[in-house]
Amino acid sequence: MKLVEKIGLAALHRVDPETAHALSIKALRSGLAPCPGPVTSARLKTRLAGLDLPNPVGLAAGFDKNGEVLGPLSRAGFGFIEVGAVTPRPQPGNPKPRLFRLSEDKAAINRFGFNNDGMEVMAQRLAKRPRDAVIGLNLGANKDSQDRPGDFAKVLAHCGAHLDFATVNVSSPNTEKLRDLQGKAALSALLGGVIAARDALDRPVPVFLKIAPDLTAPELEDIAAVAQETGIDAIIATNTTLSRDGLRSPHKDETGGLSGAPLFERSTRVLAQLSVLTEGAIPLIGVGGISTAEQAYAKIQAGASAVQFYTAMVYGGLSLAGAMAQGVDRLLARDGFENVAQAVGSKRKDWL
Repeated sequence: MKLVEKIGLAALHRVDPETAHALSIKALRSGLAPCPGPVTSARLKTRLAGLDLPNPVGLAAGFDKNGEVLGPLSRAGFGFIEVGAVTPRPQPGNPKPRLFRLSEDKAAINRFGFNNDGMEVMAQRLAKRPRDAVIGLNLGANKDSQDRPGDFAKVLAHCGAHLDFATVNVSSPNTEKLRDLQGKAALSALLGGVIAARDALDRPVPVFLKIAPDLTAPELEDIAAVAQETGIDAIIATNTTLSRDGLRSPHKDETGGLSGAPLFERSTRVLAQLSVLTEGAIPLIGVGGISTAEQAYAKIQAGASAVQFYTAMVYGGLSLAGAMAQGVDRLLARDGFENVAQAVGSKRKDWL
């Protein structure tokens, strides 16, 4: 991390987290961001659900909720970018304060509640997106919707022409009863509608499913079965957790989803379990607690074809993207892998 980035992070940590996030978006829009350009190599090049990625390190949804800084992010070293979540209609989300920085735990708790500008505005921004980057959209449902399953299909139908992939997000803990849609019958019906909307696009895109880390073994088995039955292209494991085990921060009892370092082991174990359940039939994307190249590599060896991170940037800055990809490249070379695909699941048993 360069000195200017260290100074910027220190300044951002002197203001409340949501204000700091808004300032970071403004800084990116102003051109104040590390831009190493594409980070790639023969070892790092990855094919995921039909998408060709320059490297397997992606940006998780939530950072650029409204697709405001797609250009700068596309030059920050990520192999792929996910924006959103976006709902059909704009909504303000939950009352503030709703984002908490847990510095002692290198973590964050949020209860945003899908605050976003809505699919109309997002579609306009995505239409102007960089075409040399892989960009996907996290689909959400309005809090007061009478047809939440239909909302996911509606957003995809409206924005799909501008996407490389779409993610069905039924795992956020911050919209009441949203996680109920992870149940077998409800999930099957919801995904059926989204797949139908995808197939109606002029250029169909891969559809991913993002799941919670707090599922029981039988629930994971149901999700794996539904994913294979409906033809989902990948599973993202995992979203934030409701667990508060081992936290030290004064904010540890705030309601909402916990992300960051404490999530790493829990989410990686879920990832490895899914890897066994799906038997390689569905690519997996590992998310949760990643802040170093070693942790990204551990997710890959647990069964992930690619990874995503976000909270680590609160503590390590945007330059982590390029540095993490370069670090994974070195680790692959150290272990004699010619390509990242060869490393996927190579140490899965360590997490079971």
